Amino acid sequence: MKVVIAGVTGLVGEMLLKVLEERNFPVSELIPVASEKSKGQKIVFKNTEHQIVSIEDALNKKPQIAIFSAGSDVSLKYAPLFAENGTFVIDNSSAWRMHPDKKLIIPEINGNLLSEEDKIIANPNCSTIQMLMVLFPLHKKYKIKRIVVSTYQSVTGTGKKAVRQLKDERINIHEEKAYPHRIDLNCIPHCDVFTKNGYTKEEDKLVNETHKILSRDINVSATAVRVPVIGGHSESVNVEFENDFDLETVYKLLEEMPGVTVYDEPENNIYPMPVIAEGKDEVFVGRIRRDFSQANSLNLWITADNLRKGAATNAVQIAELLINKKIIK
Repeated sequence: MKVVIAGVTGLVGEMLLKVLEERNFPVSELIPVASEKSKGQKIVFKNTEHQIVSIEDALNKKPQIAIFSAGSDVSLKYAPLFAENGTFVIDNSSAWRMHPDKKLIIPEINGNLLSEEDKIIANPNCSTIQMLMVLFPLHKKYKIKRIVVSTYQSVTGTGKKAVRQLKDERINIHEEKAYPHRIDLNCIPHCDVFTKNGYTKEEDKLVNETHKILSRDINVSATAVRVPVIGGHSESVNVEFENDFDLETVYKLLEEMPGVTVYDEPENNIYPMPVIAEGKDEVFVGRIRRDFSQANSLNLWITADNLRKGAATNAVQIAELLINKKIIK
């Protein structure tokens, strides 16, 4: 199994290597790809050094799987070329998510949709993945009408430059910036770029991807905030259902959902936090309580490691599905 990791030197690329190794994914040949300035450098996978090559060199090797985490421009240009070569491309960028002919996959929710025709498969946004992992079983049971979500997003979602900015600011160094403002001891209500509708692209992703994966009938309102956290994203979610619910059944549905961990004993100070989620593949949900201001409404607090289930782990799970469904022979 020849496997390309494009963007291997980034935070998600590094996590992809870790997850592939942890899950013992059947890699016979790893083909690491990064920008031209990184070409020729070495990375370590399974205690063996591998030399970084150009994306053109990787294309010529005709791999079975290519996992892209190198940005939308690279994905738009090269994913079709790999697909034409017979490679299954799993893309972490936003390039293909809303394309009408490309599937947006969270394996526990809609992995059954994958087929041999799906040569380019989109990985959803990190915030979307953790929210829908929790809401999917509730939507099946009670049918969601409306979601209001506020995110509290780790600097790791921006990349190494943002992590460096936060760490530098904590020792009073103010040099290269990933954000237009200080992030340490601050919250920035600005994730991705602002669009003409007054929302950011990150907020629009939560709306559009929920529509594509769950239902276009769900109204979604989102506010995305960057916080001085390393380790995971958090979300405050208010959800209104068409049908009423009882909390006992809500707990049962969430406890039975693969990949979700109910972490909810507030009387013992037990609730999801980024420090709990960091390094884990589960999506944690807690602070589960009825919203008494609105009929059929529920409040939830959700955290997950955005580099793992929010990106790398979800991508590797898609690759595993391709093998388990015998789509890749």
